[in-house]
Amino acid sequence: MSLIQVRNLGVVSPRPLFQHLDFALHEADRIGLVAGNGAGKTTLLRCIAGQAEAGAGDIVRRRGLRVGFVEQDVPAALLDLPLAEAIRRALPVAEREANGWKVGLVLDMLETPEAMRGRRLCELSGGWQRLALIARAWIADPDVLLLDEPTNHLDLQRLAVLENWINHATDGVAMLIASHDRQFLDRCTNRTLFLRAEESRLYAHPFSRARGLLAEDDAAREAKLARDGKEVDRLRRNAGQLRNIGINSGSDLLLKKAKYLTGRAEALEETLRPVEKIRAGDIRLANRGTHAKVLLRLDDVAVAAPDGRPLFRTGKLAIFQHDRVVVGGANGVGKSQFIGLLRRAMLLGEAVAGLAASPALVVGYLDQQMSQLPAEQTPLAFVAGAFRLGDQRSVSLLAGAGFDLAAQRRPIARLSPGQKARLGLLALRLEAPNFYLLDEPTNHVDIAGQERLEAEILAQEASCVLVSHDRFFVRAVGTRFLRVQGGRLVEGAAPEG
Repeated sequence: MSLIQVRNLGVVSPRPLFQHLDFALHEADRIGLVAGNGAGKTTLLRCIAGQAEAGAGDIVRRRGLRVGFVEQDVPAALLDLPLAEAIRRALPVAEREANGWKVGLVLDMLETPEAMRGRRLCELSGGWQRLALIARAWIADPDVLLLDEPTNHLDLQRLAVLENWINHATDGVAMLIASHDRQFLDRCTNRTLFLRAEESRLYAHPFSRARGLLAEDDAAREAKLARDGKEVDRLRRNAGQLRNIGINSGSDLLLKKAKYLTGRAEALEETLRPVEKIRAGDIRLANRGTHAKVLLRLDDVAVAAPDGRPLFRTGKLAIFQHDRVVVGGANGVGKSQFIGLLRRAMLLGEAVAGLAASPALVVGYLDQQMSQLPAEQTPLAFVAGAFRLGDQRSVSLLAGAGFDLAAQRRPIARLSPGQKARLGLLALRLEAPNFYLLDEPTNHVDIAGQERLEAEILAQEASCVLVSHDRFFVRAVGTRFLRVQGGRLVEGAAPEG
């Protein structure tokens, strides 16, 4: 028996995001929801959760169904609460006293250290905030969990905990999971829904296998499209020939045959819809190059938290041209603080004891909050102004990055996380750096965009220091691997998993 049935669902905002969407969610389902940035994944989840209305179709839920929805952002009202209290408040008011023990249980299941439980959410890393939102949804005993990018900001250890929890501690709870994490989808889902504007496709397989089947189906449809197109041309040619002969000979029979062939051609032509491709802008990088061999030297640089608390020391480290250095470690150990320290030293000229950078470096910087983007400006004003480009050139560049005219004129603060990520990557390209500082660059970027970014980093032979928990991405681009461990920065092999 299905828990949720989606029937002929459609949303237009302002262009069609998806339409004629039909699928059912059953008790044993773990459906991976895959689409490009801005293609409607979050919108669909919000519709199923009852937080948004679709323009067409119906969503039928089993009577009494409890639905938990894990959104991407922490509500502002929770940020000042201790972690345990923020989770306790997900319980109905009347149950908080009697069922408060559930907080400890769910935090134990997610392997949360005792010292973390009393800290305010605003003091925690993005990864721990994600787990807090998951815990809030789980403590309410849902029948269905809707997860919107649950792996964002999670380190490898927390990813393993989340995957283990989904696979072994949530029996009987159906899930619909929107994610760009390819390995996570393969490990934690058993069906895959590719959300498309014209015709969405559902496969009874995890992502990698389903993606192969989708490619095969698309290729078969393209081949049929080509054959049908040739058949339409043949029918029209024959109809034209018969029409001319019929007119010249006065044959009503030939004119009827010509009309019949024209009707067949028109009916077949109605079915000739091109195979839909992912609506996503291109991602490109640039590399202006440098003759310097050693780009950066670190001599036991101290990395500290914003409040001055010591986090770790780098030891002696040299970064060379074409190095792609991946910095790993648990959530909260200071990886983003390290990238921020390098930025302040190399972009803002802040003196950092023990750090020496080549004067030939032109640094491009991207952080996971896209804080380098001016929130109040529009993408068009930002690109045209920051890079001294005319409006026509800026419109063209933004269109190539996947921004329609409406999005180009919308304040950056109102863009989706995926759109902000693509704008930040476009700005990186326009800066044409020869050294990249990247803090979680694949967060919010769709799978096609991740693969394009991987290809660009390799093609440009980019030199970079980056933080990422995306296992496919790290293994594809990394040449050196550092890990924050025991208050030190230690070099080792590529992370497993």
